[in-house]
Formats: sequence, C-alpha cells, structure tokens
Amino acid sequence: LQEELVKVGVIPSLARILTDYEESEPLVHVALLALYNLADLDTAKEALSKTNVAEQLVKHLRRAVNHERLEIVFEVLQALAENDALKVQLVEAGVPEVLSEILLRLQGSSQAEDTCIVKAASDLIVSLLLGADAHSSRELKVAKNNAKALASILSRHKNSQGKGSLNSQFASFTSVVEFLTSPTCLVWPLSSDGNCLRMVQLGVIHQLLDLLEKHVRSGDTSVQHAALSALQNLAVPVVSKVQMLEEGVAERIEALLRSESPPVQFKLLGTLRMLADGQADAAEILGQDPTLLSRLVQWCDMKDHTGVRGEANRLLASILHHNRSQEVVKAIQEAQGVKHLVSMTTSEHAATQNEALNALAVASAIDLETLAESFKESQLVQSLHKLLQDDNTSPEVKYNSMGLLCRLLNSGDLRQEIEEDKIKETLEQLCSHSNANVVKAAVTTLQVLRGD
Repeated sequence: LQEELVKVGVIPSLARILTDYEESEPLVHVALLALYNLADLDTAKEALSKTNVAEQLVKHLRRAVNHERLEIVFEVLQALAENDALKVQLVEAGVPEVLSEILLRLQGSSQAEDTCIVKAASDLIVSLLLGADAHSSRELKVAKNNAKALASILSRHKNSQGKGSLNSQFASFTSVVEFLTSPTCLVWPLSSDGNCLRMVQLGVIHQLLDLLEKHVRSGDTSVQHAALSALQNLAVPVVSKVQMLEEGVAERIEALLRSESPPVQFKLLGTLRMLADGQADAAEILGQDPTLLSRLVQWCDMKDHTGVRGEANRLLASILHHNRSQEVVKAIQEAQGVKHLVSMTTSEHAATQNEALNALAVASAIDLETLAESFKESQLVQSLHKLLQDDNTSPEVKYNSMGLLCRLLNSGDLRQEIEEDKIKETLEQLCSHSNANVVKAAVTTLQVLRGD
C-alpha cells in the first residue's frame, strides 16, 4: 500500500501541505505522520529529493513547541538523512544549525523528555555531519557553526551519572568521537577558519581528558580508545598544539600514563609525540619531567608490546629533536635514554632510523660534551659506519648518518674513534654513489674529517 501511495504521487501532495498549510496544526500533524510512515521507502526518499521538503522541515522544527512534534520531525529527518541527496539538502537548509540551537537550549535539563530530545538531536546532528566525502567542504562549514553543539554532547557524557545514564548517552558520545576522527575532521587543519582550534577553545580537549581520567579508573577501554582517537586528531594542527600547551594538556596526558593498558599507553604516547612535533616548548616540558623520562626508558625495553616500545622510542627521539635546551639533553642522558636512540638507528624501518639520526644530530649540536661518553658506550660510531657500508641502507639514512658524523667530529674522542674505524675509506667510496645527495654529504664529511 505504501509503495502504491508513492506511485500515485502522494509525496508532492504532502510536501505542499507543509508549505501551503503551515499554519494549520492538524493538517501539518497528519502530513508529518504520513511522511514518517513513508520515509523509510527508497522511492519516497527519491520523490522527496525533488521537493522543497528540507526547507519546510526546518520551519516546522523551529515552530515545534512540544516534545511530540519534535520527535515526529526528528524521526522523519533521521530517515531522510540516510539518502545522500536529501542529506545535502537538509544540511544546506540549515537543519544542523537548528538542532544545535535545540541542544544548547536544553543543555543541563534533567527532565526525562528533554533528555530524549537531546539524545535524538545529538544523533541526528552527527549523522548529518558524517556525510559523503564529496560534501566535505560543506560539512566543514556546518562543523564550524555547530562546534558548540558537539562540545555540549561531550559535556553531557562527561557529566552523566550512573550506569544507566552512561548507557543512554554512550551512542551520542561515540557518534561525536566518530566525527572528530572522521576524514571530514582530518581536513579541518587545512581550512582557513581554524575549525580545529575552535573545538579546542570550546574545551573539547579537556572534556576528552576528563572522560579519559574517568574511564581509566573504571577500566572502560571502549571509551578510552574512542576519546584517544579524537584527542590525537585534534592534536595535529600547530594552532591546536599551542593552545593545548598553554592549557596544560601535556601534563594531564602524562598523568594518564599510569594506565596499565598497553593500547591506551600506545595512543597517549602518540598524542604526546604529536604535541612535541615542531614545538620546542612542548619538547622542553616533556624532556624535563624525570618521571616521564624514566617511564619512557622502561617502555623502550618493553618486550611484550612492540607498539608501546616503538612509540616510547619515537617520543624520546621527538623530544630530543624538537627541543633547544641543554637541560633536556642532560635529562635524557641521565635517564639513560641515549642508548635507545642509538639502537633506533639500526631499526628495520628507514623512517625510524631517520628520526633517531636527526634527534641525535640536534642533541649533538646542543651539547656534544654531555653525550660523548654515552655515544662511545653505545658504539654509535660503529653503528653509523655499518649503515654507510650497507648497500641496503636508504640514501636518506646514509645522508643523515653523515650529517651526524660531521657533528661527532667536533669531539676529540669521537674523532679518534671515527679515524680508527677507517670510516674515511667508506666515505671515499660513497663519493661515487648513484645518489647526488649522498655524494654531496660524503664530500662534505671528508672535508670536515681532513680539517679542510
């Protein structure tokens, strides 16, 4: 029967009722109920996409004065949002903005009816924001206009009490986190509007950290993983890093490392590494925390979780690479972290090798005197020589190895090791390497070695 009604053209008639008789509550009510009953049909959605139903639903959403009317409109919108064409129309008509207004209006209400409306609006706004990739630019604009609404959804979950309350709001929370970790959110940093910074300024980062602290204690790993994924995403753009550092986020993340869950530790370490990336202030904060450095060095030796071990090594390298302080170099030396960075240079992965080589080069430029003895104990010179001799070593790793060698030649003891290990012969061979950058580095290193 429903299919027949669509075939005979009832959809345009229902859309006209919403337009022509918008002041007639009984007629509008009947039309909305009819749309609710038909909206699940693909044929109905296709027919509705050819009408102005999106604009009309926005009007009736604004005019709704009772929970029953809101619920009916929500049900219709949720069904229509499953269709890509209608989703675009709903977004362009301003449905997310109206939902945002409703969320903010009802925020803090403890009435059961309001809670149901807020949950439905939360689910719906995120459903609309999570559109097809082709509409990402439009969704970015919507995300900007609804950042407060997203923050309020997170806040509701954070402030919820009791198991039943947590369960009733978890779907909305995970939907928001899904948005924060979606491809749409990933391109926020590329937009000129600073949408990611807007989310940080609205307190989303601290709300995520509050949730993490709460669920680290309770052991709810599903919430921890969801919040950590969102946190990592929001820590990517430089503007966010600066804001997060000013608000003491690094210290809060460090405190969360007490978690005994390796997957949580892995993501927390990754988030700290993102904060330190390109930020000397962050690197210095992290690099002068003896407790953190001690734990990092322990994790660098972790045998039963390679992911945590790898992230701990990478964070240590990032701290050393991006800092500009002698105090940080000395702190990492005292924590016995240098040997782990030297071990990184022998990794199977070129990217990891380069991270270690660059970090050691920066540290050597800052305070070679402090590091020289550790370099000798960990046989850094010998490791670099092997990298230069190995035909399987990538050109970039060879290039960075020679850059580090040039730094080491400023130490008398290390220069002696380099000369005794007969690296000069290897460098001479590299002068005829097929890669121009390797040749250039070999020539330069030989000149420094000869004292030219």
